Amino acid sequence: MPTYVAFLRAINLGAKRKFPKNALVAATEAAGFTSVQTHINTGNLLVSTPMRSRAKVEAALEKAYVEDRGFEVPTIAFTPAELCQVVADADEFAADLGNIGVHYVSLLKQEPTPDVVAEAERVSYDVSADGEHLRIRGRAVHLALEQRESYHAARLGNAWVEKRLGVATNRNLTVLRAITAKWCS
Repeated sequence: MPTYVAFLRAINLGAKRKFPKNALVAATEAAGFTSVQTHINTGNLLVSTPMRSRAKVEAALEKAYVEDRGFEVPTIAFTPAELCQVVADADEFAADLGNIGVHYVSLLKQEPTPDVVAEAERVSYDVSADGEHLRIRGRAVHLALEQRESYHAARLGNAWVEKRLGVATNRNLTVLRAITAKWCS
């Protein structure tokens, strides 16, 4: 049975978008998914399903979550192999750059077209002198920052990504490494 790693956007941020782990697992199982596991309380889960279409998996999860919570929860799914590739791409990016303070990855719902990627990377080149470095690979946008504490001030953060590339959710590379170690081996 196919397995997916799903990333939920903007849950457990503030008082109005709460989705505790137990409720998340219950809503996911009620939607017909099996072998449901969570990783920390930021909307990372592993599911098994007979569905073979990523878009159908995302739509089924989003429907279940809006019914359970009363608010939309954009969901972005990857196969374990795709997620392993995201982490491998991160390693390559880090090797190319050398000294990185922190590395974030915006996970995209849809893969951008080559023209959109080229334009985003061109624009991002202008801020690389400020210690922000961006690379897009498939549905992952890697942001490496030279200063560890600079993410919230970053010009190329998730809001910038969503404005140019569409719906995305952001995780730091440490979390993605932990998830791949746990679910992709």
